[in-house]
Amino acid sequence: MSRFYCPLPLQTGAEFMLPETITRHLHVLRKRAGDEITLFNGEGGEHLAVLSLLDKRSCRVQLKHFSPREAELAYAVTIAQALPEGAKMDWIIEKSVELGAAGIQPLHAQRCVVRLDEERAKKRMQHWQGIVAAACGQCGRNRLAHVAEPVDFNDWAQQHDLHRRILLTPRGGQSLAQWAAHQPQQAVAIVIGPEGGFTEAEEALAQAQGMLPLSVGPRVLRTETAAMAALATLAALWDRS
Repeated sequence: MSRFYCPLPLQTGAEFMLPETITRHLHVLRKRAGDEITLFNGEGGEHLAVLSLLDKRSCRVQLKHFSPREAELAYAVTIAQALPEGAKMDWIIEKSVELGAAGIQPLHAQRCVVRLDEERAKKRMQHWQGIVAAACGQCGRNRLAHVAEPVDFNDWAQQHDLHRRILLTPRGGQSLAQWAAHQPQQAVAIVIGPEGGFTEAEEALAQAQGMLPLSVGPRVLRTETAAMAALATLAALWDRS
């Protein structure tokens, strides 16, 4: 069934007009009045809705049933990703959300080619939040992953965090799989460098601030692959749902 993020108060029995963006999507899907869709607003659970009116420019729905169903991981994973080139960040965010990441923290590292000023960062944030909403609609999640504002890696590394922060590096003496196999489920941040990796100085700072250096195995992965490998590894070892 088609699922859509609808940032409105949702209550069983309510009838209202859908946002124009959803209406356009319904036309693309060739939906008609009387068809059922699923709506969620990111606050938990989802609502079965019936299209009571659908014309060229507007759509009215009525909420028929609420389900408290959730598809979240039992442990929170934040992907702290140094900004890559081009559209790679879009792909990383989309796939991280599909694999259950609770948060995305974009980072400016020394070897990052992409540099976002305040105005560009604001536009990218809006774009990324749209990717999160679409990915949640596709994969069945009813809570939106949080996308934080891009920050400098050195500043972020020195922030105090109660969660375990894992620095993915080919120089890790142990792999993520080896470490996770002997650990209970827990909130973690997976820290990933840009195309050229973190510099030696950045890695030294990260470890001085308590980050745990781990590899993803004997192969060196591209920056856009690392988050997927890490999330899949943790799911295989920790996801007991």
